[in-house]
Amino acid sequence: MVPLFISWKSTVYQAFRALSRRQKQPEFLGNTVLTTRLRQVVTIIGQAKRTRPDQDSQAYKILSLVAVSGELPANQIKRLPGGGRYKEKKVKALKNQKLILTYYRDRLRGYRLTANGKNRLLTDHPDRFESFLTGNTETSRPKYEITRRLRLQSIAETTVTMQNAGVKIYPDEKPDVFRPDETVSPDLSISAPAFYNSREIKGLGAESVKIQGARAVGALLTETEIFVVYNTGGSLLKWNYKSEMRTKALMKTVLCRERLSRQYGPESVRALMLGSGMEHVYRLLTSTGGVKRNYFVLDGSYDSFPYLTHDHNGEVLLKLLCDTDKTRQLNDMLSENLYERDPGMLIENDAVDGNGEPALFAYNCDMPRVARFNAALGLHQRRGTIICFDFQADALRRFCGEKVKVQTIDLKKFERRFFP
Repeated sequence: MVPLFISWKSTVYQAFRALSRRQKQPEFLGNTVLTTRLRQVVTIIGQAKRTRPDQDSQAYKILSLVAVSGELPANQIKRLPGGGRYKEKKVKALKNQKLILTYYRDRLRGYRLTANGKNRLLTDHPDRFESFLTGNTETSRPKYEITRRLRLQSIAETTVTMQNAGVKIYPDEKPDVFRPDETVSPDLSISAPAFYNSREIKGLGAESVKIQGARAVGALLTETEIFVVYNTGGSLLKWNYKSEMRTKALMKTVLCRERLSRQYGPESVRALMLGSGMEHVYRLLTSTGGVKRNYFVLDGSYDSFPYLTHDHNGEVLLKLLCDTDKTRQLNDMLSENLYERDPGMLIENDAVDGNGEPALFAYNCDMPRVARFNAALGLHQRRGTIICFDFQADALRRFCGEKVKVQTIDLKKFERRFFP
C-alpha cells in the first residue's frame, strides 16, 4: 500500500527500488523495458496522489481547521496537539498534495485551502464544510487586504483555543442556533460547550446587520451561560460601545428570549476576552480608550468580562469556565479556610478572612470584578486578598498594588486534580 502524503520524488525513488527488487536488471534497458517501467512508476504516482488522508489523522485535522478558518496563521500550528516535527511533516505533506498553500503578504503568513483541498473536504463532509467553502464567504474566498486577513486570523486563533479546550467548533457537532427564524427547531438546546464564530452568527440574516462594526469574534455557549467572545491578541482592541451593546442585545433577544429561552435568562449573557499573554491584561485594566475613545475600556458594557490567554494555561481555565460543577468544587475548596461571603459589605467579595478583610476569587481574571474590588479597597482605605493562579499573580499584583495580598493556586496541581 502506498503511504499517505509522500512526495512525487520519494514515490519515484521507492517505485524504482521496488521494481528493481522484483526482477533482475538487464545490462541494457531497451525501449520496451524502459516504457514498461515508466508506466508502472506513473501508475504508482497516480495512486499516491489519489490517496486520501485518513479523517482521524493529524493531517486531516489541520486541513479541516484551515477550512473553517479561511486562513490559519502559520504560528498556530505549534499549538495543536502532537510533536513539532511531526506537525511540520504533515503540513509539508498537505502542501505536496496541493491541498493547502502558504500565503505570505504584508509580513503575515498563513495557510489557505487550494481548490483541490476544498473539493476533497466537500466530498468527504458536505454537512461540515458546505457553509464555509461555498458561496462568496470570507472562508471560501479569503480576501487579500491586511485588515481582512488580520480579522480572519484573529478568529482562527480563537478557534484553535476553543478546540484545544474541548469546545465544539464544527457545524455538524453543535445545534444550529443561528439559522433564519423559519428553520429553527423549537427543541434546540446546548448540551456541550459550543463556539459560533462571527460568520456563523451572520446566518441570522437581516438581524445580523445590527451588529456590523462590532469587534466580537463569536459566541461561546455553555449549558448555563452565553459569552460574547473578543480577541485582543497582543495589542489593545478597538472598541465601539454602541456596536458591542447591540451585539449583547442581539444575544439576549435571539437566544435568551426566543430560541433558547428555556435554557438561558437575560442575566446569562457575559463577555470573554482572549489575549496573547497576562502582560496585556494590565493595559486592558488601565485603558482609558485612547484620545478618540475608540479602544477598549471597561465602560460597564458587561458586568463580567474574564480574560484568558491563548496558551495551555488559558485552555485549562476555559475548560473550567465551561464546567459549573468543577467551578463550584474549586470555590468550595478556596472557601475552606475563610468565612462566608458578606453580602452587606460595601466591597465586592467572595469570602472574608480571619481579620474581616474581603477576599476575591480572581482565578478567571474577571476584569470588571477585579477593577471594582481594587477601587472599593482604595475608596474605603481597606486591605484585601485576591486568590488567583500562579501565572496571573504578577499582572494582578502590578494592578492592585500593596493594598492587596495575592494568594496563588498552583496550575499544574490544579490541572492534575480537576482535568487528569
